[in-house]
Amino acid sequence: MNFKDIASVAGKPGLYRIVSPTRSGVVLEALDEKKTKLVAGMSMRVSVLSDISIYTLTEEGAEPLESVMKKIESNYKGDTGVDASASDAELRAFLKSVLPEFDQDRVYVSDIKKLNAWYMLIHKNCPEVLQESSTPEKEA
Repeated sequence: MNFKDIASVAGKPGLYRIVSPTRSGVVLEALDEKKTKLVAGMSMRVSVLSDISIYTLTEEGAEPLESVMKKIESNYKGDTGVDASASDAELRAFLKSVLPEFDQDRVYVSDIKKLNAWYMLIHKNCPEVLQESSTPEKEA
């Protein structure tokens, strides 16, 4: 599994593994312990994690979510020290320790909370996704 196989659904908590496409959408399976299935139709906003970035002040303007998550894994090894009840300053300090050049005006505290929650979910249920790959993947 990799970041191309994991999706977020607007209005639904958690992350989902992409199982298979259908004529009118996609079949998803929750990454949590329940493994509930969901058929996301065309009207639902489904975002694949490999397409998500975090705003930065660099020339590129954004850092891919995959590289940010891998930096979190290499720095924290599963224990970020922050949770949903952490203060705004703690959450911003956490992201600054991983991505010092993040755009503080365009990255909201709610985004950092979601990043942390997604990281913890991936670390717990599919930690292989966060490992640095030594061989480049072949496109199918």
